Amino acid sequence: MRNAPHIAFARRRRLAAALALATTAPLWAVSAAAQAQDAAYPTKPVTILVGFPPGTATDTVARMLSERLAQRMGQQFIVENKPGAGGSIAAGLGARAKPDGYTLMIGASAPQAINPHVYPNLNYDARKDFAPIGLITWLPYLFVVSPDNPAGNLKDFLATAKAKPNQLTYATTGIGTTSHLVTAVLLSKAGAAMVHVPYKGSSQAQTDIVGGRTTATFDTMVSSLAMVKSGRLKALAVSTPERVAMLPDVPTVAEQGFPGFDMGAWLGLIAPAGIPPAIQDRLAREMNAVLADATVRERLGDLGAQVRTTPTPAAFGAMMKNEYESWGAIVRDFNVKATD
Repeated sequence: MRNAPHIAFARRRRLAAALALATTAPLWAVSAAAQAQDAAYPTKPVTILVGFPPGTATDTVARMLSERLAQRMGQQFIVENKPGAGGSIAAGLGARAKPDGYTLMIGASAPQAINPHVYPNLNYDARKDFAPIGLITWLPYLFVVSPDNPAGNLKDFLATAKAKPNQLTYATTGIGTTSHLVTAVLLSKAGAAMVHVPYKGSSQAQTDIVGGRTTATFDTMVSSLAMVKSGRLKALAVSTPERVAMLPDVPTVAEQGFPGFDMGAWLGLIAPAGIPPAIQDRLAREMNAVLADATVRERLGDLGAQVRTTPTPAAFGAMMKNEYESWGAIVRDFNVKATD
């Protein structure tokens, strides 16, 4: 009987080992199945949510990317436009989507870095609800007016705006969007005041400038380049530090009395937080391969977009964090609120 405690202990140890094996064996199976599923991804169409209407820069870039990803990955990548609230409607839908790699989003400056500081009741947390995949492009902005506007350059236009405070109007793609804030920064530097007219997208804003219902807009080059080239809009300035190749005769904002002016928007691919790392990394590799293609880079350049990439999802995540903080400071400086 003196060996009974030892025997009982040995039995309990064998039982614990058996229970541990029974518990962990299914986990191994699940892990192996998950890895196999990730390796096979995608096995069905993938949706890419876009928070802006068709014809905007975000939509145009998304459709080009989706076409090339479909060619490389053997499944459809379908763009779904969910415009409104400066891209926040799509962001909210994306944040609540299943994180399995079959719902992705085009992240942008507005919904990921600006709107959280503008809208008090967003149904997503830009810092926690999304997984970064990679940067796609940088979007220069063009300051445009109607062809019959007497201003020959940005300096002339702003001189008129200063002489007629709040008599001229500027259109944007919505309150708190990059278009809004870039214009606000410019007007502040110039000491000019204009009336803000927010729209849901670029097309109607530009149409109203042509029709004389609004005076000017500072919008992405992707959205406005075609109308500038056709003569329906007149470009007075570009937001980048150097002139752009597509419009070499259009001077920069910096050249026209505002040294150091360098503003624009970024677009990137993101997913709901919790996406399997293997799928996240696969998407990053495939997207960077698409963006390394000379034909793609040329097409984006012709549209007025500048291809920029990040080497890893983590690098893009760090950039998004920095953008969140930088744009937040601008929103606070100009006291931009959703009720403006």
